[in-house]
Amino acid sequence: MTTSPNQEIHWPERYLPAHSSVYVRNEIVIPAPIDQVWAWLLRAERWPEWYSNSAEVHFLSHAGPDLRNRSRFRWNTFGVRITSKVLEFEPKTRLAWDAHGIGIRAYHAWLLTPLPDGSTHVLTEETQNGWLARLGKLLMPNRMAANHQLWLEGLSARGESGPPA
Repeated sequence: MTTSPNQEIHWPERYLPAHSSVYVRNEIVIPAPIDQVWAWLLRAERWPEWYSNSAEVHFLSHAGPDLRNRSRFRWNTFGVRITSKVLEFEPKTRLAWDAHGIGIRAYHAWLLTPLPDGSTHVLTEETQNGWLARLGKLLMPNRMAANHQLWLEGLSARGESGPPA
């Protein structure tokens, strides 16, 4: 894996932004402690409750309810059925998975950083390759960035509400 110089994302070589059809970067400061933000990010089966671009999240490798190292899961996003595997898992710091579906291969990474005031900085970056990724970029160039911002805003609202039950 290769680290990007500015964001410290550990990119697998085939997903480097410079070699990908699509690259997006979003970030937010969430006024909640990192423990709560991390807990909501891991609770993948509940993403559809607060991120409208996800649906039918099901674990393939274990019963859930949380992502963990090497978790395999299947879900719908951007209208595509995706199979993902967690490739990076550093508790309360780093989470990343790949994604494979018809016409798309992607890598989605998250970095969480606690801030001195008790809030959490969240950075998420994704690259995509494949014919469907290229078509989506052509027809809807800002769609992924806009939806990832909604994901961050939903994560913020959940993180502020306390830990998941």
